[in-house]
Amino acid sequence: MDMIWYETLNKPALTPPSLVFTPTWIFLYILIFLSLFTFIYTRTAKDKKLGYFLFAVQMALNLAWTPVFFYMQNIKMSFVIIVFMLIFAFMTTAEFYKVSKVSAALLVPYLLWIGFAAYLNYGIMYLNTL
Repeated sequence: MDMIWYETLNKPALTPPSLVFTPTWIFLYILIFLSLFTFIYTRTAKDKKLGYFLFAVQMALNLAWTPVFFYMQNIKMSFVIIVFMLIFAFMTTAEFYKVSKVSAALLVPYLLWIGFAAYLNYGIMYLNTL
């Protein structure tokens, strides 16, 4: 990851120190996968295919964001990705809620963080490329 490039960027107010991001994401990934496991193992007559699809899409977007932002240094494309990630994470949460309220609740911190990260990404884009 190109942290030297990141450190040179103008950042919006409320940007946390770089040291905050790794432990935050570790915690969030634990919650995300606990949510998935809860969804998988909740017995229900409901069809879960849409939930699996939405989860896969939002995770693919999640995994795409870092290389686009840090390696390609494409701030605008990373903002597009994070907006879609937020939309698909919200749809995943809504679909998981239909099967397991616990599973959906475990995704709430992730949704909040993605919203905050979208603000940061937009701020960086605004301050550095517009």
